[in-house]
Amino acid sequence: MEAPPIQPPPYSIPKVPAAPPRKSSRGWIWALVIVGILVIGGIGVFALLASAIHSAGGGRAHGGSGASELHEVVVEDHDSSNKIAVLAVEGVITGSPIDPEGRTLVDLVKHQLERVADDEAVKAVLLRVDSPGGEVLASDEIYRLLWKFMEEHPEKPVVVSMGSLAASGGYYVSAPCRWIVANELTMTGSIGVIFHSYNYRELMDKVGVRPAITKSGKLKDMMSGEKTQAEELPEERQIMQSMIDESFGRFKQVIREGRSRAARLNAGEGKPLVNGWESIADGRILSGQAALEQGLVDELGNFEVAVDRALKLAKIEDANLVSFDPPLSFGSLFRLFGKAQSEAATVRLDLGMGIPSRLPQGRLYFLSPVHAH
Repeated sequence: MEAPPIQPPPYSIPKVPAAPPRKSSRGWIWALVIVGILVIGGIGVFALLASAIHSAGGGRAHGGSGASELHEVVVEDHDSSNKIAVLAVEGVITGSPIDPEGRTLVDLVKHQLERVADDEAVKAVLLRVDSPGGEVLASDEIYRLLWKFMEEHPEKPVVVSMGSLAASGGYYVSAPCRWIVANELTMTGSIGVIFHSYNYRELMDKVGVRPAITKSGKLKDMMSGEKTQAEELPEERQIMQSMIDESFGRFKQVIREGRSRAARLNAGEGKPLVNGWESIADGRILSGQAALEQGLVDELGNFEVAVDRALKLAKIEDANLVSFDPPLSFGSLFRLFGKAQSEAATVRLDLGMGIPSRLPQGRLYFLSPVHAH
């Protein structure tokens, strides 16, 4: 009997492990939705808080409509019923808007002084100046606001605390004040006027561009950057120099009047202008120490020294330091976002000639060009 044939073992196909269940791609979508809701909700809460603060702090009638919008902020709390208002003049002094609401530095100072005048608890003003100067007109308008405030409210002395830089227009706005404090290393002075422009005719000639001008009078295009040197008329320089000399004379008058009034009010304290001080009014930069020697400032010291002087002049023992700041509204928040995006896409051209291209050309400036960056 034959043996049965040997059968091969049955072939079994190895089992491939099943793939793990695929996660739904909707998870990250829901995460984005939640984040979006939180952001929008946060902005809404911010808007409500801003509105509530505005209603509580700025709803009262203070001076004018612009003044009523400012929020009082406690800078230093000394548990006092008295206040010293801190106002800041920082950066280039300009008549251009400084916030999304279109408020200029001149507007802000005006509104702040209105709040100070209306608040009986404010006993003195502390003006913090850290500026290379700026436009002639804007500087003069701030000067006039301070002068008028001091005339109408002699019981609220104005003390200047100069920072690292208080030159040209920065000194111009300081000149009318009762007392000026500067650090010995403060850069100040730069008393003078400058008109700045560019002549680019040779560049135009190189690229084959020729200006075609039709004008009503021979001086209508005076100081144009398109002129060759031969086309510039002698009268142009004479007219511009006359305007600069007039503004320069005004600058020196502001210093004489402001420092004379301060010396009279301070009754022998402080530093009066020395004889021959105009010899250093040639645009040169002065240290705080050199300015003190010329009588351009009254005292050397820092911000705390200026606070102590304000307390003394106001004849009070203590005071809270407060500021009056513009509110950050719901609408301005989005304008700030838009401004940031716009500036990110803007290429700024600095020609390395002291005055950067973002300053409007063809204007007179009380400005230290070395520091206007």
